[in-house]
Amino acid sequence: MPQRAASPATSSHFFGLGRFLWRHRWFVLTTFAMLALGGWQAARIVIGPAVVVDHVARGDLVQTVVASGHVETPFRVEIGAQITGVVADVLVRQGQAVAEGQALIALQPQELRAGMVQAQGAVAQAEARLRQLADLTLPTARQALVQAQATMRTAQSTYERSAELFRNGNATRVAYDEAQRALDIARTQVRTAELQVFTAGPGGSDEVLARTQLDQARANLDIATVRLSYATIAAPRAGLLISRSVERGAVVQPGRALLVLSPLGETQLVIQIDERNLGLIRTGQQALVSADAFPDRLFGAVVSFINPAIDIARASVEVKLTVPDPPADLRQDMTVSVDIEVARRGATLVLPARSLRDAQSGRPWIMGVRDGRAVRQDVRTGIRGPGQIEIIEGAKEGDAAVPLNAGLVTGQRFRSLPPAPPR
Repeated sequence: MPQRAASPATSSHFFGLGRFLWRHRWFVLTTFAMLALGGWQAARIVIGPAVVVDHVARGDLVQTVVASGHVETPFRVEIGAQITGVVADVLVRQGQAVAEGQALIALQPQELRAGMVQAQGAVAQAEARLRQLADLTLPTARQALVQAQATMRTAQSTYERSAELFRNGNATRVAYDEAQRALDIARTQVRTAELQVFTAGPGGSDEVLARTQLDQARANLDIATVRLSYATIAAPRAGLLISRSVERGAVVQPGRALLVLSPLGETQLVIQIDERNLGLIRTGQQALVSADAFPDRLFGAVVSFINPAIDIARASVEVKLTVPDPPADLRQDMTVSVDIEVARRGATLVLPARSLRDAQSGRPWIMGVRDGRAVRQDVRTGIRGPGQIEIIEGAKEGDAAVPLNAGLVTGQRFRSLPPAPPR
């Protein structure tokens, strides 16, 4: 059938409508946009917004207390000089590991050596004096005693004859008195010789005096020897030198720390725990530690000490952990991060912590889903893990929970969407 051409009136009508729409195009577009937005809002009110919800799931949960602290040994040893002297040489450097007895600092020893030589001379002199008593003085005194005793016997015989003659009238009084005086002198000489033998013999005053002088000389020699040993400052035990404040030529005095030694052995971590977590910490709990300098290297530690006192200024308590097997790159005073495992649950109900509401109150709850609407659901919680919390009562496995940042209110209709799978 042949087509009929549009009439001039119809063409003019469509042309006029097109010009009207083009002339008012922004108004028309705005009207259409508002109509579309209104339709979308109406649909959203009817069926509710789409919200990604969490679900209660069964899994393992570990609760930890996180804190930071530093590395330290149970004690440090400050090494200094025991005498005043001039440093001849420093034999070690800061950061060096040293063995027990290793020489660290050498002082100038000339004066100390001279004192020891002088003490050695005094010992030799005292020993010679003691030998002189035994080898010369005592034998001479004994010979003098023998001679005095012989003289006394002769004087005794002379006195007896003079006395007999004097009684018979054959001797004068002068001769008798002379014999008496000679006998008294001989007796005195014997007593003197006996005293010399006693004083020079074992236990006598001369022998005791000589032995005492020898003991004093030997003691002075020991002191001089010890003082000479002070010229070499040695490590009292094996460890790591963490500080050095002395150089060659310095004058040192007792009481000043020249080196600080961190002894080898047990390594401790000292951390500050918020006092709110004090009830969770127990000695013997395991922890994972990383040094801030090497965050990818983890090592174990054990809680070994909890300070009974609270730091009021920081509202914290000091906790120490022992490191059974410290890594080789762990250094004194390093900053460390510590995760202490305080509780563990296996195959328990777990919910992301972002969906728990009023967590710090006595009545926590979650916003669940019932018939497409948000409803309040009271729960009882247990331990808390990293970003998760244990649900003990009030929810079962598979229950949905609306996150806090969803912006819903109780009773509001919405469409629940599952969370995106982790990449």
